[in-house]
Amino acid sequence: MDERELMTKPKGKQAESNKLLETIVSGGQTGVDRAALDAALEAGVPIGGWCPLGRRAERGSIPKRYPLKETTARSYTVRTELNVTDSDGTLIIVLSKISSGTKLTLDLARKHQKPFFVVYLRPESSTNLFSDEISLTEQIDSVVDWIHEHRIRVLNVAGPRGSSHKDVYAESREFVSLMLQRPAVGC
Repeated sequence: MDERELMTKPKGKQAESNKLLETIVSGGQTGVDRAALDAALEAGVPIGGWCPLGRRAERGSIPKRYPLKETTARSYTVRTELNVTDSDGTLIIVLSKISSGTKLTLDLARKHQKPFFVVYLRPESSTNLFSDEISLTEQIDSVVDWIHEHRIRVLNVAGPRGSSHKDVYAESREFVSLMLQRPAVGC
């Protein structure tokens, strides 16, 4: 099965080592979507994706600095499906649990048989005495391996909106920033 769930640069020109990833896309919602777009912009990785008609987001309109294409509908479902189908794979970033909106992304990736990878930034403690917590470095390594294995060039990044938790934006942005700095992301 393609699915895996983990439990536990300067602005400007894209780094030579990040040649495999050509574009990061998302729906532009607050939280994980914007964290990924901002990390990509900072690393010099092109961004894109689909957003609802009117650039609709939970806190007003999506800023114009994110070059997203508007769908013909105000529905979040329509933009989510287009971002899944128009990308080579989807990285889902959550703190500890998958919300209903994020589950939609997961379900659409399965429906369209697109590779996806779920990262839990704050895995809940396991009751298994033999399980080890997975470090941030190990999580990033696993995602980079997945990107390489599936030859992901256009990566959709999704997860909970900003109102879900005050730290979701900062922790997701750090994760994506560190991932984009990895030499192994390149061919």
